[in-house]
Amino acid sequence: MAGKSQASPTSGDGLRRLVIVESPSKIDKISTYLGPGYQVEASYGHIRDLPQPSQLPEDVKKGPYGKFAVDVEHGFEPYYVVDDDKKKKVNDLKRALREADELILATDRDREGEAIAWHLVQALEPRVPYRRMVFGEITREAIQQAARELRDIDDRLVDAQETRRILDRLYGYELSPVLWRKVRAGLSAGRVQSVATRLCVERERERMAFRAAGYADVTATFAPEGDSAFGARLTSVDGKRVATGRDFDDTGRLKARDVAHLDVAAAQALVDGLAGASFAVRAVEEKPYTRRPAAPFITSTLQQEASRKLRLNARQAMRTAQSLYERGYITYMRTDSIQLSAQALSAARAQARELYGPEYVPDSPRVYASKSKNAQEGHEAIRPAGETFRTPAQVSGELRGDEFRLYDLIWKRTVASQMQDARGTTATVRVGARTADGRDTEFSASGTIITFRGFLAAYEEGRDATRDEQDAGDDTDRRLPQVVAGDALTATALATDAHETTPPARYTEASLVKTLEEKGIGRPSTFASIISTIVDRGYVRYKGSALVPTWLAFAVTRLLEEHFPKLVDYDFTAGMENDLDAISRGEAERVDWLTRFYFGADGPANGSAGPAGPPDGSGGPDGSDGSPANMEGIKGLADDLGSIDAREISTVPIGEGIVLRVGRYGPYLEGPDAETGELLKASVPDDVAPDEMTVEKARELLTSQSDGDNVLGTDPATGRTIVARVGRYGPYVTELIEDDAPATAVAERAQQAEGAPKKRTAKKAAKAKPRTGSLFKDMSVDTVTLEQALQLLSLPRVVGTDPETGDEITAQNGRYGPYLKKGTDSRSLADEDQIFSITLPEALAIYAQPKTRRGQVAKPPLKELGPDPESGQPMVVKDGRFGPYVTDGTTNATLRKDDDPETITAERGAELLAEKRAKGPVKKTAKKAAAKKTTAKKTAAPAKKAAAKKTAAKSTAAAES
Repeated sequence: MAGKSQASPTSGDGLRRLVIVESPSKIDKISTYLGPGYQVEASYGHIRDLPQPSQLPEDVKKGPYGKFAVDVEHGFEPYYVVDDDKKKKVNDLKRALREADELILATDRDREGEAIAWHLVQALEPRVPYRRMVFGEITREAIQQAARELRDIDDRLVDAQETRRILDRLYGYELSPVLWRKVRAGLSAGRVQSVATRLCVERERERMAFRAAGYADVTATFAPEGDSAFGARLTSVDGKRVATGRDFDDTGRLKARDVAHLDVAAAQALVDGLAGASFAVRAVEEKPYTRRPAAPFITSTLQQEASRKLRLNARQAMRTAQSLYERGYITYMRTDSIQLSAQALSAARAQARELYGPEYVPDSPRVYASKSKNAQEGHEAIRPAGETFRTPAQVSGELRGDEFRLYDLIWKRTVASQMQDARGTTATVRVGARTADGRDTEFSASGTIITFRGFLAAYEEGRDATRDEQDAGDDTDRRLPQVVAGDALTATALATDAHETTPPARYTEASLVKTLEEKGIGRPSTFASIISTIVDRGYVRYKGSALVPTWLAFAVTRLLEEHFPKLVDYDFTAGMENDLDAISRGEAERVDWLTRFYFGADGPANGSAGPAGPPDGSGGPDGSDGSPANMEGIKGLADDLGSIDAREISTVPIGEGIVLRVGRYGPYLEGPDAETGELLKASVPDDVAPDEMTVEKARELLTSQSDGDNVLGTDPATGRTIVARVGRYGPYVTELIEDDAPATAVAERAQQAEGAPKKRTAKKAAKAKPRTGSLFKDMSVDTVTLEQALQLLSLPRVVGTDPETGDEITAQNGRYGPYLKKGTDSRSLADEDQIFSITLPEALAIYAQPKTRRGQVAKPPLKELGPDPESGQPMVVKDGRFGPYVTDGTTNATLRKDDDPETITAERGAELLAEKRAKGPVKKTAKKAAAKKTTAKKTAAPAKKAAAKKTAAKSTAAAES
């Protein structure tokens, strides 16, 4: 079976050992390296976590765990359950443990891995000795050394990670309900995600407030006698420096007073005045140029460089790095340390010496000092694995695509970090002349000549250019002629250049990661998940590589800034990271810290578990108040929200009486008609960024969408007005529901129309969305009738029930045309008219045919692999929309680039399916949540039982919300 390691009866010392790793892809290599007597199994990541409160057993819901699955009144004791999809795995591990004399926990070496190891002990309850095994790379030498240097589980690291998990649960569960009630249902708040969102919103606000400033400059080309020509730029007029883009603020005003601001006319006048002028070199300045190599990669810098050079987002970079690590090509990829081990230093220096020459290697190894506020404990930088590095050429036959490109990047960075500085000279030439009217002008040109490339022979770090640098050319390796002061020059070309200042650049993934790291916010290992979260939640969207905040993000950020400013304060959030580090070092106590964070500096009202101040008496980093020691506590944030005006929070003034509101169904504009004063409304297309929403753009949207509305009449059943309009996805019909009407008023109308019981209908009507229906292809906004509109609004239409399965069959219109739906099985219809005319026998006849896709009969499997060892269902390889994949009918797993559909084995198919199951579903369905709620009663071990084994209870380190 794939992913299984069969141990010999005993090892050399007669003991049988069970080794548990996180990922099944590590099993084969580690098993081979450890040899006889070791059985290696995988936990597939986390096995326990805090359940949703709704999934707690009924008797537990009524107790102290009911709100958070954490007992905040008694030492913040967590209530853990084994995840539904891990129960079988836990049972398998227990069976394997019964045959073992020793348990070795070889989960990842970071805090999260330490917490997973602790949870395994709690769930497996081993009766044999257990020890911790850590390694930074999956090579024979590293694994065998780790097996000789076993240690105990580090309770301090577990405490820090469990505090983080509980902290994120308290933060999210106290703050998210505020967003549900005041912005929109279903939103989420998170300790780091909310701060990351705020960064993007603040940058967009700067762009919205930005006003461009115009300026001009003069360029010239000079030709020395007997030497090559060079270009120069006008830098001063009558001793005053010529203004450039950096001299203007974001409102378009000059920040510096003593500068010469040239417009196009003034610049052209200078050009005209310099016609025929005598130019001469006034000064030549040279100075040495030295550039040091960048430090080896850590998690954040790897993500930044992968974004700049490989166009990989943070999640893709980490997924690729994870694969390289598990396959033994690189060291552990979640690290804050820029240090290299002695063997790595030796390997990098030897390889640089061999490939580039001894002159490229300094006499002693380079040592780098970390600038991170929260450097991770005892890790090594990301580098190629092994005592000797394999060059990219040596692995080119084994690695492909992104894996090869990322390995190549890591190899170059590591080797370059141990090479000599790049050296050269930087020269500046100043050229002067007087205009016809006597004004003194001076031009300058700079160039850097690299005389010894040093580390640049292997690698050069990328970076994000500033606004000032975007207009400036790269002067590296620009050679200037050999001239001296007093040399006469001829100007062969004089020209004016008009410029406009540019707004601050939006964050990219690389620049956002860099900013979060510089501010000490969050952990580099979580940056990828944080960015994914704010995108998935609809707070940020991509525009090319830029991160553009949505209007929803504006509303959420404004609410948090105005009413909970401490929770999105950058220093405060960084202070929490420092405090968590203090817990990991044993300098702070988990319960005291959580007590201050939740109840405030004065502790709970009953005086229990009173907090202690920080060890050094300060409130945060650098003596600031960036820690829970100086806050009121987040308990009961959603208890009294009367001071929060939901309408005001979600309103952004545009100008001239026009406002943008963030409604339940998306952003929309509201403003008076310029001629009649009539109140107009219009939805805001997704492709209009906030900084593009000018008064002119708002008027355009209000006018165009209002002109497109066609009032069709009143629905006799509800009394609501039915209109046809053109939206962002095409023409459609909808019913009008007043945005400002109280929920009870809407409910009463629906109640009167439908004759439903008052209380029940009111609840449903308050949550109802306006019905919508896309027009058929042969309909138009101008000609559609009320009768047709009501038909469209009645969809989906129930065709009947399948007599064999009991499933209801419906006909409806979708993004890709008309179709039938029975459970999860959808079938296309020939035309839209069939939606209202198809009968049950005709629908059953369609379902009796083989399923088609895009007009083709479903293809047979590419290969049959036999039964899956875990599910027992047959595994087959199919050709899907996004390439070949393996499936057992329930779980689908895409084949990797190295997997050939024709030669893939049953073991490999089972391994891919197991990995996919371990990742879990993207989104929990109501059905699965209900199942988890039921099974939690049977399997959840009482938290107090766990507490008896360990006083300070701990939790898994799920990625920060």
